[in-house]
Amino acid sequence: MLTRVRNANLARHQIVQIPATKMTRNIASVLQEEGFIQSVEEIGEAQSKQLLLSLKYKGKTREPIITALKRISKPGLRIYAPKKELPRVLGGLGIAVISTSQGVMTDTQARSQNLGGEVLCYIW
Repeated sequence: MLTRVRNANLARHQIVQIPATKMTRNIASVLQEEGFIQSVEEIGEAQSKQLLLSLKYKGKTREPIITALKRISKPGLRIYAPKKELPRVLGGLGIAVISTSQGVMTDTQARSQNLGGEVLCYIW
């Protein structure tokens, strides 16, 4: 999912289509809440559902809102952070997406709820 969004963002596409899973739905909703994407729409039938993400751009030159998107926890090396060691991305200008026992949320939400978890990605 993250690679598709990054590639579509660099190519300045308006929408990107990704497979719909629980994790991609949760990450997409966090991105929408934080203002990195415009809208999320689910299309397709039960087995082959897809998410359509509308990316955001600013100005006449269509500068992408998402400057960088970096995957942190990978299948070969999972990265976990306790509540006291949750990362700050660019001193608070970006967000870290954390998968906690209470669901997928940003680092600031996890910090306020005193939760640690798996660090999925950084976005700024």
